Amino acid sequence: MHPRISLIFLFPVILFLGCKAKEDHRVIRLAHTLDTSHPVHKAMEYMGEELKEISGGKMELKIYSGGQLGAERECLELLQMGSLDITKVSAAVMENFVEEYQVLSIPYLFRDKEHFYNMFDGAVGEKILRSGEDFRLIGLCFYDAGSRSFYTKERPIKNARDVEGLKIRVQESKTAIEMVRKLGGAPTPISWGELYTALQQGVVDGAENNPPSFYLSRHYEVCKFYSLNEHVMVPDVLMIGREIWNELNDEEKSWLKEAADRSSKKERVLWQKSEEESLAAVKKEGVEIIRPSKQSFMEELKSMKNNVDNPKIQQLINEIEQIQ
Repeated sequence: MHPRISLIFLFPVILFLGCKAKEDHRVIRLAHTLDTSHPVHKAMEYMGEELKEISGGKMELKIYSGGQLGAERECLELLQMGSLDITKVSAAVMENFVEEYQVLSIPYLFRDKEHFYNMFDGAVGEKILRSGEDFRLIGLCFYDAGSRSFYTKERPIKNARDVEGLKIRVQESKTAIEMVRKLGGAPTPISWGELYTALQQGVVDGAENNPPSFYLSRHYEVCKFYSLNEHVMVPDVLMIGREIWNELNDEEKSWLKEAADRSSKKERVLWQKSEEESLAAVKKEGVEIIRPSKQSFMEELKSMKNNVDNPKIQQLINEIEQIQ
């Protein structure tokens, strides 16, 4: 079933959004929730430059950053309505729309970064990107969003047992919720925009995210412990609405896909640099960086990979594990 579409939210923006073609010039509108200094935003700017060059100026990318058009879920709903062209979302949010994306939130599924990228670029990655077509959502490419780790206010997490009893903010993802529960914590879905205040006011004891997001959100001002247990490598996904995709001719589709693929490769370089800079910056701000053994976390969470009751997800796990 499709998630409920918030018509009240859609009304103010539906009037001006959508894929606009004027003579031989087409403007593609892309909305996301990130800060303009984020490496993924920079990669999308690069995509716009590449798209203009590849198309000889016939296609242009217009970017609405910082949640101007709503949260990730709302932007996906706009795509389904055909009122927005492209959005960037976490694969964790996508699993609420398309079940195949659940596999990307399974803890410790990827052996290393090379394994992760080989999934991106291969047949399994393409299979997942196309899996949402029946739900009016088509993936263009993946963006590296690093590894997600825990950060907390009052005490460090040095092993899996340290999560017990903590209220941990998670994305609106049943897989993320299950993960925190298995570690004995209390998973608390809160929107990204509201998380700083929630941490400040003690609504939650901590959260989990990658280094650039921890730094750019300024959550380090509240949370002084960052434990790099790297429990999941959940990518971001660049999604286009099926209605908009079907409006494009074959040449336009080719231009857009090529620009997206180039931006995905560019983003990996930007991400690595941003990750290193972010860890150095939060350390300078007084955050204690903990590098715990991952063994206790892997032991507590292994059932999420080994005891999957959905045959479709189990098949994807098997295919990903076979990637060299």
